[in-house]
Amino acid sequence: MKLSRRSALTTVGGALAAATLRPRLEAAEAASDIKGRIHHSVCKWCYPKIQLEDLARGAASIGLRSIELLEIKEIPTIRKYDLTCAMVSGVPGGITEGLNRAANHDKIVDWFEQAAPQVAAIGCKNIICFSGNRAGISDEQGLDVCAEGLKRVVRICEKHGVTAVMELLNSKVNHPDYMCDHTAWGVQLAKKVGSDRFKLLYDIYHMQIMEGDVIATIRKNHEYIAHYHTGGVPGRNEIDDTQELNYPAIMKAILETGYQGFVAQEFIPKRSDALASLRQGVRICDV
Repeated sequence: MKLSRRSALTTVGGALAAATLRPRLEAAEAASDIKGRIHHSVCKWCYPKIQLEDLARGAASIGLRSIELLEIKEIPTIRKYDLTCAMVSGVPGGITEGLNRAANHDKIVDWFEQAAPQVAAIGCKNIICFSGNRAGISDEQGLDVCAEGLKRVVRICEKHGVTAVMELLNSKVNHPDYMCDHTAWGVQLAKKVGSDRFKLLYDIYHMQIMEGDVIATIRKNHEYIAHYHTGGVPGRNEIDDTQELNYPAIMKAILETGYQGFVAQEFIPKRSDALASLRQGVRICDV
């Protein structure tokens, strides 16, 4: 059968439209089997060889709803893929120079004054912060100083409806001398601050290294926890059966507490196909 020019163009146009639409449909189909009880996120820093836009495209196709530990200026890139940033970063001083030094308070508070309304305006909820390293001060002194600084920070957070979230990190392997390295210390700090606008980021990898007893600790302290991170122990790689943690059981325990926030994959992929490892991690946690 001989096609007219118009028919041929219509046919070609339809084929091109189908080719453009097909990846979107395939991505939606791939993500459609996510149960949705766990809200999945991923930490960008674990994928240094993947551009943010490419990671956003891949994350959306897997069924994730967030890419996190981004600065405010990076978030518009992931918004194009209907993703949020479940944990915003950028606080001055980073991990080592944190709230346990009064000399750091003004610059951290000033940053929150600028960042909190911007974070709220783009619909994000959590901003990460850190205790800082001990550097010779006692945990008791650091607790008091952190609380003083955080009471200033939470006044800003309360005004804008966002939450300052301090990460629990291990000081044994990855972050020597970091102060907020045990759940009990973080919970004591949260009680001292006394605001729902300050909570903890319970990093499962880090706390398995420091104290173990992960599920019981989560059950006991869940009201002080705003966010969770994953990672395989030992090594901080894939969270499959090459490591020691039972992530499906941990996820079920988190859900049993009534948690409705995000769980972020924060392992460093060892395999060449990093997105395949991410997809596997999401499926393992999708209970």
